[in-house]
Amino acid sequence: MYTPKDFAVADRQRQMDFIRNTGWGYLTGVIDGAPYVTHLTFLVDGGEGEERLVGHMARANPHWRIFNEGKPQLVVFPGPHCYISPSWYGSEKVVPTWNYATAHVYGVPKVIDDPEDVYAGQKALVDLHESRFEVPWHMEALDADFIDGMLRAIVSFEIPIDRVECKFKLSQNRPLADRKRVVHALEQSGKPDAGAVAGLMRDVGVLEEE
Repeated sequence: MYTPKDFAVADRQRQMDFIRNTGWGYLTGVIDGAPYVTHLTFLVDGGEGEERLVGHMARANPHWRIFNEGKPQLVVFPGPHCYISPSWYGSEKVVPTWNYATAHVYGVPKVIDDPEDVYAGQKALVDLHESRFEVPWHMEALDADFIDGMLRAIVSFEIPIDRVECKFKLSQNRPLADRKRVVHALEQSGKPDAGAVAGLMRDVGVLEEE
């Protein structure tokens, strides 16, 4: 991924936080000589420096069958993004652009065969997302035989994280006054994607004095 130094995110904790908060990625690969992408939800597990992605897909999906080749795969995590109008700058001779955040994760996938580990992974995923509700739903509420049948229909896997490329293109290369104008315009737009980009710009310190 082309990443000018102004936009590179090297801090490991910030990278992992971004991936965890995004929780949704595009597993890329090549099947029968053609590019192939599977859209998946992921968990991040493991201690600092030993993180791994944990995911699953339908057993009918051919993507997992290339894992036995032992080759590194790429997962792209898309963050918030939106159009940036040159009318928001106080500077002259500027052009439109697009602000966005993304992380590219590389590693060699391994299929998880142990049924207890498969169950634990799915339970962790469900518990994570259900924790946001006032009355969470729990997998334990379902019949064990039904759950077993559902788990047999998927393939669980993990990807030990070998390398991360993370990029936040958030107007860092613009003067502070322009950055402030961009955030203000995004927040005033009322659009969810624009508000998410503005929030990320604030969170990563784009409005701080250099």
